[in-house]
Amino acid sequence: MTWRSPLALVRDALRGQRAREKDLRNLASNLPYEGLDKAKQPNRYFLGNGIKTTKYTLLLFIPMNLFEQFHRLANIYFVGLAILNFVPVVNAFQPEVALIPICVIMCLAALKDGWEDFRRYQSDNKINNTLCFIYSRKEKQFMERRWKDVRVGDFVKVVYNEIVPADLLLLHTSDPNGVCHIDTSNLDGETNLKQRRAMSGLCVSDPEFEPESFNSVVVCEKPNNNLNHFKCYVEKPDKEKVGAGIQSLLLRGCTVKNTDHAVGFVVYAGHETKSMLNNNGPRYKRSKLERKLNINVIFCVILLLTMCLVGSVGHFLWLQKLPSVPPYLVPNSNGHLDSPSLSGFYMFFTMIILLQILIPISLYVSIELVKIGQIFFITNDIDLYNEETDSRVQCKTLNITEDLGQIEYIFSDKTGTLTENKMVFRRCSIMGTEYPHKENAIRLAVLEPESGEEVIFNQRPRPPHTGWSLHAEDTNSEDTGYDHDNQRKSKVTGNAQSNVAFSSPLETEVIPDRKLLQQISRPDRSDSGSRKTDPYLDFFLGLAICNTVVVSTATAQRQRESVFSSSGQTNNPLDSLSNLVKKSASTRHIFTSWKYKPKRSRTVSEDSVVEEDHFNTPVKIEGSGVTDGLQTCSLQASSQCDDPAATSDNLSYEAESPDEAALVYAAKAYGFILLARTPDSVTVRLPSGEDLVFEVLDTLTFDFNRKRMSILVRHPITKECVLYTKGADYAIMELLSTPYAEHLSGKQKNIAADTQHHLDCYAKEGLRTLCFTKKIVTDKVYESWTVNRQRALAAMDNREELVMDTAVQLETDLSLLGATGIEDRLQESVPETVVALREAGIQVWVLTGDKPETAVNIGYACRLLEEEDLVINMSCKNKLACTSILDCTLEEVRRYSEDPRNVDTRQDIALVIDGHTLTMALSSDLQDRFVDLAKRCRTVLCCRVTPLQKSRVVKVVREKLKVMTLAVGDGANDVNMIQAADIGIGISGQEGMQAVMASDFAISRFKHLKKLLLVHGHWCYTRLANMIIYFFYKNVAYVNLLFWYQFFCGFSANTMIDYWLMIFFNLFFTSVPPIMFGIMDKDVSAEMLLGVPELYRTGQGAGEYTFFTFWVSILDAFYQSLVCFFIPYLVYQDSDIDVFTFGTPLNTISLFTILLHLSIEIKAWTVVHWVVMLASVALYFIVTLAYSAMCVTCNPPSNPYWILQSQMADPMFYLLCTITTVVALLPRYTFHVLRNSIAPSPLVQARRLDRLDVSTRDEWMKEWRSFRGIGQVKRSRLSNPPSPTLGTPADIHPQSPTASDIMGDDLTLNVISENFQRPVHK
Repeated sequence: MTWRSPLALVRDALRGQRAREKDLRNLASNLPYEGLDKAKQPNRYFLGNGIKTTKYTLLLFIPMNLFEQFHRLANIYFVGLAILNFVPVVNAFQPEVALIPICVIMCLAALKDGWEDFRRYQSDNKINNTLCFIYSRKEKQFMERRWKDVRVGDFVKVVYNEIVPADLLLLHTSDPNGVCHIDTSNLDGETNLKQRRAMSGLCVSDPEFEPESFNSVVVCEKPNNNLNHFKCYVEKPDKEKVGAGIQSLLLRGCTVKNTDHAVGFVVYAGHETKSMLNNNGPRYKRSKLERKLNINVIFCVILLLTMCLVGSVGHFLWLQKLPSVPPYLVPNSNGHLDSPSLSGFYMFFTMIILLQILIPISLYVSIELVKIGQIFFITNDIDLYNEETDSRVQCKTLNITEDLGQIEYIFSDKTGTLTENKMVFRRCSIMGTEYPHKENAIRLAVLEPESGEEVIFNQRPRPPHTGWSLHAEDTNSEDTGYDHDNQRKSKVTGNAQSNVAFSSPLETEVIPDRKLLQQISRPDRSDSGSRKTDPYLDFFLGLAICNTVVVSTATAQRQRESVFSSSGQTNNPLDSLSNLVKKSASTRHIFTSWKYKPKRSRTVSEDSVVEEDHFNTPVKIEGSGVTDGLQTCSLQASSQCDDPAATSDNLSYEAESPDEAALVYAAKAYGFILLARTPDSVTVRLPSGEDLVFEVLDTLTFDFNRKRMSILVRHPITKECVLYTKGADYAIMELLSTPYAEHLSGKQKNIAADTQHHLDCYAKEGLRTLCFTKKIVTDKVYESWTVNRQRALAAMDNREELVMDTAVQLETDLSLLGATGIEDRLQESVPETVVALREAGIQVWVLTGDKPETAVNIGYACRLLEEEDLVINMSCKNKLACTSILDCTLEEVRRYSEDPRNVDTRQDIALVIDGHTLTMALSSDLQDRFVDLAKRCRTVLCCRVTPLQKSRVVKVVREKLKVMTLAVGDGANDVNMIQAADIGIGISGQEGMQAVMASDFAISRFKHLKKLLLVHGHWCYTRLANMIIYFFYKNVAYVNLLFWYQFFCGFSANTMIDYWLMIFFNLFFTSVPPIMFGIMDKDVSAEMLLGVPELYRTGQGAGEYTFFTFWVSILDAFYQSLVCFFIPYLVYQDSDIDVFTFGTPLNTISLFTILLHLSIEIKAWTVVHWVVMLASVALYFIVTLAYSAMCVTCNPPSNPYWILQSQMADPMFYLLCTITTVVALLPRYTFHVLRNSIAPSPLVQARRLDRLDVSTRDEWMKEWRSFRGIGQVKRSRLSNPPSPTLGTPADIHPQSPTASDIMGDDLTLNVISENFQRPVHK
């Protein structure tokens, strides 16, 4: 290796830093420079692919770990005192003895850190030495190398099922269409396959790919942690620029699937890859209790300094009053004694060393141990385990468990959080005509969420049908049964593979609407001429192709193909429906109940597109193995059904959202089957059996600004450029031109108005809505537009804005085709959970992208809103109107609360506000008024909100109201909200793992929030709060024994207890019982906490850990120390006992008092508590007896030899220990008895009920809740409005608003009161 001067090394380092900090990087191929020195490599300044996540090295472990531990002020404090003890003039103990406690604590922490770092070292080695294929120009082939050998500019080949070693710009794949499928579950938890497309024309790839032919320059942005964005362009030798984005980037950590091999150019390596930049390690948050603890530690420091000052002044006064120099005062080396003032000054520091344990050195370690134990019990709670997904609670932030017991506000997402995020196609509107899909609705209404699906779909397999009729029924009643063993096996299989979403037949099967089926099967629609302008054909084509669904065959399926075959489901959805109806007691009753008594409470709503993210977590969906679309709808070419290639059983669909999957299956049910999708084409089979191959010209992906997506294709029949668009109604309606109405007449001309009416009805019915449109783009317009599009894609600055502008430019003058309504069902037990949380004193807000009508619907369905609530719907267009509406509403609310006639009444107000109004309400001048109004509301529903607005709401409420907040969500659009709250909870549902990875805790169902907060949150807070208070009490009570002794020894910092026994007292004898108290104590049973949620309120606000309780414990410690010291002092007064004979009873009495004090605080005794208590007492006597027997000259001139043995032979010792302990604990015990008898707290009453038998306890719980005014909240009488095809618009709103509406062009304040009976001052 060539020697280089240090100056050259520094110069290269600075150049490398400048190159890495540039906004753009120019990367060239390494192949022409293979074998040359590093100084001649074009990409030498960029990091290699080796990674190092360890914090320490073998040589620097001790200094670096000590430096890290000294970041904790407590460690600095105790080390400083230990060092101070080495100064002869101020030392209080033997210097070596004073080092023992802090050394033990820091050594344990160092061992833990070292073990964790060694595990990281092993992981790094394993990853760095993983093998991969790198192209070698000398060998003319891909050679096997290690990951750490990969460099920026290399060509890397990744084969099937292999993990990508670095961030690669995809140049070639084995797929003829240049497609590569990857699994990104290692990065974001998404289990579906993502499609990546190779950049074409950059290398010779025929007949084989030749990396040496690559002579372009790759220009890319500097590394960042955004997994969903990538800016890059490739500049060819002729200066032509070809843009590339995230669709051409293979990220490190992804796995190649469904592709034999792929070749990429390394753009980022090692710690600059996106996956490594996202590896931030565990987060650290300070809990509310910890912040209070730090304040109390400061009070203890002040108390310590005060006691030391008393000792210093006392020593000074004692020395001054001495008539002569006593013989025990030893002069210094010069033969002179220090002056009293100087001795008093030295004594101040000596007293600090003596009384140092007033600051609990072991408290912080004990808190960490307690939290680990609490997390163990939380994660192993069987009630929080989800068998379906085989998942349990995850605790990702270890130090805020107690905050779960202090939550006052919950901010929740809706889709996937309150709902299943499993979409079921319900109804649609085409060209102004509504198709309610009654047959499909009957099937869904009969099914139960848990058991019905198994009943209908876990049947014995039957011979496949070649076709079916709308009136077909299977008369074989035996086939309606099913095997319970098969049912169980199917459920277990499904659980084992639960990471695949949208695979239930309940969601993948759609029973067509009779009228719509007849409409699309009319003979005149089979003509090629009518197909050119057929809106029904275009509508279903839009459903089938306007999405990003990836199609693969059964051979490429990764997991789910065996699940449905084992369930033995029927091949025909109508047969299943017929069998289910026959099993019902009354078929007519089922039809009637569905038609006239729809279950509104099981349906919630949302405008689907608003809740989608541009980077929406995809979900995996697959073919269910049921009747394919051709068998369902092949009314004109049924003979095709016998062709194996015509079936869709072997198709697997992977969608970016359940909405897209539901729409694809809906199109499939009508015979429009999505057969294949490549970057350049999409193939759809029509009901006639004909396959149409559309050339994909461009895809305009969804974003939050446009709230829609489009696909531009070339029609295979007309050869026209056709733009299909889907999106939110308010985003689509304003872009419409004249719809398909030129050749229509009469009522059919007002298609847009009729469709909007249907959309409003869908929203009130709780359905997610989407509009579909079509536009014919001329070749001239397309050629002009595509030039701007390519320029935008190749831009490095403001690429997102330019790309969006090109999309907006094309998405104008659209022709409306129709709309869809998709049902997203509530999760199990959501209403009960919401009611329990509200009874617990927690305000529940829902932040969603729904329309206001849908927000109200979700409110009633979740029981956030009740019949008697006053619902205020705020919507305004300018700030002046927003100001006016806030002032008026606040005035009414304040006037009501100030009215003396309303002293005993409570106004239940709910606020519904849209995103535009919310933006104005959160402005600096209106923020206080909005928060004032919101805190007076029982619940707030924010609709049409963006992810940034969600986090803004959380921050404003947390900062303005000074409350503990919790945010819960399941998608990438909830990450900002989750990170803004004091506690963030992610739900591992259908939208991947972004929310889970950003959260502090992860659960699988919303209902788990109930027990997590009301039970575990309450337990964690009360246990830790009581343990911390006990620790302060214990240390103050013990230290004060030494302090009182100073009044009798001239404040000389001498002790009456042996140094070693003093150290062992806090380090061993009394350390374990409070830890077990903090881990296992239960003040109230889980059943009582769940049955009476009001008990949770004890932890809110100031909670149990207050300044009052802290100082009461400190005063109690002072009292007990006085008793424990002066009763033995009075007994032994004027006797001739030595100092250790006096101190040993004090030490023993202090042990019994401190442990029995804890026994008074323990609410639920277990075997562990008994064992730990008895073991602590036994350990004290064993160690003290052994020490007294062996230590002859341990502490000269006085020694504790045989002291305890002599004391235990004296009856006075036992009498003294008993009387003193009783007197010391009598006030606290009396206080507990009187308080629990005269004015018992709710927790005390709950403990009394816990002692009763179950039936009696339940009766008392009901009576108690009704007595306290909680009661069982009445379930709202929710009834769906009639179908829009069955009634007039007036029938849709049977309940009219009863309060005044403020109407106008600028603002709308709708006050809706249903059965509102409480007095409201007008």
